[in-house]
Amino acid sequence: MFQHPPLFFTHSRHFLRRRRRRHHNYHLSTPPLLHRFLSTISHTLSHPIYTIWAANTGLGKTLVSTGLAASSLLSSSPSPSKLVYIKPLQTGFPLDSDSAFVYRKIPQILLHRNPQSTLLASNQTLNVSMQAEKLKIGNNFSGEVRTSKNGFGDFGYYEERRLGIGEELGSELICKTMYAWKEAISPHLAAEREGANVEDSDVLALLKRCLEIGVGSKRNGGSTVLSLVETAGGVASPGSSGSLQCDLYRPFRLPSILVGDGRLGGISGTISAYESLTIRGYDVVAIVLEDHGLKNEVPLLSYLRNRVPVLVLPSIPKDPSDNLMEWFVESKTVFDSLNVIMMSSHQKRTDRLHEMPKKAQEIFWWPFTQHKLVSEEKVTVIDSRCGENFSVHKVKDDGCITEMFDACASWWTQGPNAALQIKLARDMGYTAARFGHVMFPENVYEPVLECAELLLQGVGKGWASRAYFSDNGSTAIEIALKMAFRKFLVDNELLLDTDENSIELKVVALKGSYHGDTLGAMEAQAPSPYTGFLQQPWYTGRGFFLDPPLVCMCDGVWKISIPGNMKADNVILEDTSFKSRNEVFNKSRDDSSLAEVYSSYISQELKLNSRSKKLSHAGALIIEPVIQGAGGMLMVDPLFQRLLVKECQNRKIPVIFDEVFTGFWRLGVESAAELLFCQPDIACYAKLMTGGIIPLAVTLATNDVFESFVGDSKLKALLHGHSYSAHALGCAAACNSIKWFKDSQTNPNLIPQQNLLTELWDTELVQKISFHPKVERVVSLGTLFAVELQVEDSEAGYASVCATSLLLKLREDGIYMRPLGNVIYMMCGPCTSPHVCLQMLETLYTRLNGFRHDKIEKDSEIQS
Repeated sequence: MFQHPPLFFTHSRHFLRRRRRRHHNYHLSTPPLLHRFLSTISHTLSHPIYTIWAANTGLGKTLVSTGLAASSLLSSSPSPSKLVYIKPLQTGFPLDSDSAFVYRKIPQILLHRNPQSTLLASNQTLNVSMQAEKLKIGNNFSGEVRTSKNGFGDFGYYEERRLGIGEELGSELICKTMYAWKEAISPHLAAEREGANVEDSDVLALLKRCLEIGVGSKRNGGSTVLSLVETAGGVASPGSSGSLQCDLYRPFRLPSILVGDGRLGGISGTISAYESLTIRGYDVVAIVLEDHGLKNEVPLLSYLRNRVPVLVLPSIPKDPSDNLMEWFVESKTVFDSLNVIMMSSHQKRTDRLHEMPKKAQEIFWWPFTQHKLVSEEKVTVIDSRCGENFSVHKVKDDGCITEMFDACASWWTQGPNAALQIKLARDMGYTAARFGHVMFPENVYEPVLECAELLLQGVGKGWASRAYFSDNGSTAIEIALKMAFRKFLVDNELLLDTDENSIELKVVALKGSYHGDTLGAMEAQAPSPYTGFLQQPWYTGRGFFLDPPLVCMCDGVWKISIPGNMKADNVILEDTSFKSRNEVFNKSRDDSSLAEVYSSYISQELKLNSRSKKLSHAGALIIEPVIQGAGGMLMVDPLFQRLLVKECQNRKIPVIFDEVFTGFWRLGVESAAELLFCQPDIACYAKLMTGGIIPLAVTLATNDVFESFVGDSKLKALLHGHSYSAHALGCAAACNSIKWFKDSQTNPNLIPQQNLLTELWDTELVQKISFHPKVERVVSLGTLFAVELQVEDSEAGYASVCATSLLLKLREDGIYMRPLGNVIYMMCGPCTSPHVCLQMLETLYTRLNGFRHDKIEKDSEIQS
């Protein structure tokens, strides 16, 4: 039987207030305001942290936690060790408390195995619902229980005990219950019934603080540390807000131990739980289950192909009076083995994270990167992604995993929040299992059919009738050019009795545009750093490149910059300066003096460069609607583009909209064509179409364009395609993303009546930034916010490194950004909270105040 150790103290909550000052490392008070722009999720790698999951409730998670705790505390003997046990959500409190069980049982196990054990043990419940508080105090309590706004009491419970003699105690056991409710039911029901609700963000923030216990112990005292986080119920049991726990704790992505089910039917439940975790990106390092004589471990090992060890515990005594000492003794070898597996897995993970930067430099060839300018310590190691955030490995202080907001939207492709990411993973898993990949010509299958229907009813509504699938945006552009040129030849009767060698087709395009990396796509853009001789010696620039008027905010006013070669003597100031961005997009500008200047310029340029029945023809117009991304986040006057489209269509020049970047809510509307009040003949989409989860592109076309390829001979068909054309996984991802972004139930930023996103970037702060002395111009539209830094002409442009130190500081703040020369930008997703965007703007403004330009001569650690 367990005997009280020589020194044994228990402190009530009333005595706790005085002792908390001496045990401040264990008590979690309200933290000071963080300097980072967001209250980020992070956890240390200085010691192993594991989540204990179960396939269902009642499978012995707490016994596994206790056995692992005892194994960890004893295995380090005679060296001191620390075990941190965390129970985020507890129901049935105080009659049932898993942390209290661990707190009571560990000293018994330690004394049973080693009477000379020394231990400092504590147990603390941080937030207790009012009903549980009353029950804890006792039925005879007549005083007032003060509660906070969320229905929890204003104090928790703390108790402590010492095992052994003397003041210098080696090992420590720290038990924490974060939130506790009275009723022994699911946390979401208990929270609702007891009026003590807690948001997921609050659970994660408090868990982050609990996980900080023990950080630095190894460096300061030489002790080994292990932290265990025990969930409630099964893997997919709801948390306090109703979110599934496997989703709730996903931002931490802690390595996991799964307590399986050894009973009849337990194989299915265990596999389902395992799949639920892995499809969300968790690493399950081991499965442990109770022996019920059915040998469930055999088919489990077969299913897992021995990649995950399955350990079997002895049968647990059913007698409630059994103190389980014999069971823990019998289970010792299993828990010791499990402990070894956990330590080994943690070591392998940290070793791999530390070696990745060097390995990457040795074998990668990164795009758009000058490797000579990237030092090993500047390589960002991304452990995972959750919604809009990277989980990044930081090397200093024994290493940690911390969140960074992906303000590049992973090169403009990303839009999913955490909920959509999980749904995409599930549906793509289903699609891969159902279809794998099937060839597309002359075939139809559900994902591609639904995807095409959604596209034609969405971004192509009112003009497009055909969807041509490919694999990336650059290829979609090449396809669009083929379509447009055929349409031009048919419309202008240049296919009849014409010598093919006498026809040269060019495009009409805008300076500063960028349409992709393939050779044909690059021929359709004006000379730029991307098309220079070092990049593409074959480049000739097969186009007529017009100099477009640009729009930006300068000193709080939206202004239009008119090119020098465009005569604008009669333009009045009111036509080039606007108080709000909405005025820039107002269609009433079609009657302005500036519209006349634009029309005259466009007509003259097209007339000058169109030589009908001679060698060269303007066979297509290609533009990026409104925003030219890679060119430096340049905002083109929508009036100019609208008039250009109208003039080209009047001249039977097919119009291509390159919406690879601008499409699917990137600019605040589903299609940037809505901002221009005109429609193309052909349009290309990619990136956000699949939520950025997998590559897919589509080229939409009118029926007239399609008909220009219809004929008796196969040689007249569009002979273009890929082995993975319209692959089912990409189409399934696109279907999910398209529907998610345009549904106000899943996208809180959508204004259904207006079919646009709410303003994501705070207008007052955007204006304030535009006044900053180090800012040349600002562009804010939809999910995009861009700033051009004010520099000397010799330091401007794509090769500029002036923003290097600024962006490194912003990364320290938790914002991951990369520049386009002296243009920096922040990009969010269609579902990003405006509050997050506000915090990013505030952080940027603060950093601008202390920013000094880096010189071009300085080596750059950040590449565009």
